[in-house]
Amino acid sequence: MKLSKSLPVVALLALMGASFSAQAYDADWKRGRVYYRSVCTSCHVASPIGSINPSTKTKAEWTAYLLTDKHAKGKDTVSKYISKAYRASIKSSNKAAEKFADTPDKELFEDIKAFLIKGAKDGDAPASCS
Repeated sequence: MKLSKSLPVVALLALMGASFSAQAYDADWKRGRVYYRSVCTSCHVASPIGSINPSTKTKAEWTAYLLTDKHAKGKDTVSKYISKAYRASIKSSNKAAEKFADTPDKELFEDIKAFLIKGAKDGDAPASCS
């Protein structure tokens, strides 16, 4: 009788575990690098700001920057430039935006974050985008 009462609990825990693991996303820093270098850097080089390399900030600074979601001194958001809508608007002139047109925003954000953290001043592999 004890087994039959504990079986639904075990089944529920198994389902919960499956749903949590299905939600987990293992960020791809290489994909983040491609997008960052092709989309972010191309725009920054063209603007008066100039290029911005991942190694210009520490991991904590990049994390805080992404968390606040403020771009261009608060005039814009970082998430705007990662969104499917933005990628659709530039895909005719940017191969990376076209390549990642259907990538979910959250995944692409995590990919870029992984690249920035890895390439940060105090990251595993400080990176430049020149």
